[in-house]
Amino acid sequence: MTDGKKKARRAGVADDPVIPDKLYFRIGEVAKLCKLPAYVLRFWESEFPQLKPVKSSTGQRMYRQRDVENVLHIKRLLYEEGFTIAGARQQLKAESKPAKMQSGLPFPKPGRIESLKKVRQGLQEILVILKKKR
Repeated sequence: MTDGKKKARRAGVADDPVIPDKLYFRIGEVAKLCKLPAYVLRFWESEFPQLKPVKSSTGQRMYRQRDVENVLHIKRLLYEEGFTIAGARQQLKAESKPAKMQSGLPFPKPGRIESLKKVRQGLQEILVILKKKR
């Protein structure tokens, strides 16, 4: 920030607006940045738990940069990708969960082959017993 200008950040996609490098944004600023009416932002706050702007001492909503990025992401899901509100809510929830690692198959390790042979022999003995009872 050499010449007095604050650094701005891109929200993620080429069409997204540049988000100024500020701590807080008022709802009007967010509405203008995201090209949405303020009432839509207030509605989305009730529908998406990810949107929780803090309120100032005067009761005005103060959005953080992360909130603005979430608004843009929600807008993309709803308007561009065609999600419903419920579907977008699920998508955001799924994105916030860390991906679970798939556990590997329990292939026998070289030292366990003998124990597996014993288990197999035991099972064959059980089969013989069960066949005799028929």
